[in-house]
Amino acid sequence: MTAQPIFFAILLLFQGDDQGAPVPPPHSSSNAVLEMLRASGPIALTVLGLLALASLFSWAIILGKWIGFRRARSQSRAFLRAFRKAARLQEIGAVSEQYKPSPLVNVFDEVYETYRRQTGGYGPPRNITALERTAQSASSEALTFMEQRLTWLATIGAISPFIGLFGTIMGIVDAFHGLGTAGAATLRAVAPGVSEALITTAAGLVVAVPAVVAYNQFSARIREFGSRMDDFARELLNSMEEITLRPQQDPLERERAGQREVMQEPGRGVY
Repeated sequence: MTAQPIFFAILLLFQGDDQGAPVPPPHSSSNAVLEMLRASGPIALTVLGLLALASLFSWAIILGKWIGFRRARSQSRAFLRAFRKAARLQEIGAVSEQYKPSPLVNVFDEVYETYRRQTGGYGPPRNITALERTAQSASSEALTFMEQRLTWLATIGAISPFIGLFGTIMGIVDAFHGLGTAGAATLRAVAPGVSEALITTAAGLVVAVPAVVAYNQFSARIREFGSRMDDFARELLNSMEEITLRPQQDPLERERAGQREVMQEPGRGVY
């Protein structure tokens, strides 16, 4: 049995008791909501207050994350263009702070710092495995930062309907209490409790639905950023593996490299 036949059955049950009651004038929806709020008891008002606070908090997180992810996406595209146009890693290291909202910058800075400790900023990397571990750690750190406060959206989306359900249950209890006090099964006796039940249920859904939708969308964007950071890390490591000593490198480094090549030639001793 669906809810609609049950509702009409209740109306038919109470119709005979309310035939003599005057018909109230029609009200607009906004006035009806205000009247329900005025008629609500302390429990219903407490539930509505909690839901209002949860809604404000969730919307603050949603707007903040939306703005942050939008900036991160645009800065990531700009950083990738600059990285692929640069001739040397030193050029990207000098301007990487301009693209700081992008999580790719965190990966580049950590890997480039490790590369500089290995080679002094010139020549091919000496330990590519260490660079790979550094890239993984930087990606994990960036994802952890992007996931901050997302659990609050999941929590609000999960518990808001139950908070509204609590108000619904208490409204039904009040409706039955009104029936016992009035001594007759009339709509006038149960209407306040039913209105409280309906408004708290609707408020719980209004709070929960945006939080759940935003959590799912932001989680998908975080997975997308994770894939982009993995791709960028591989591209960065490949570019480092392809580095060879060029004429524009540090003269002292070229001299040391030349000495190493001479010392490694067969038939020459080490002096």
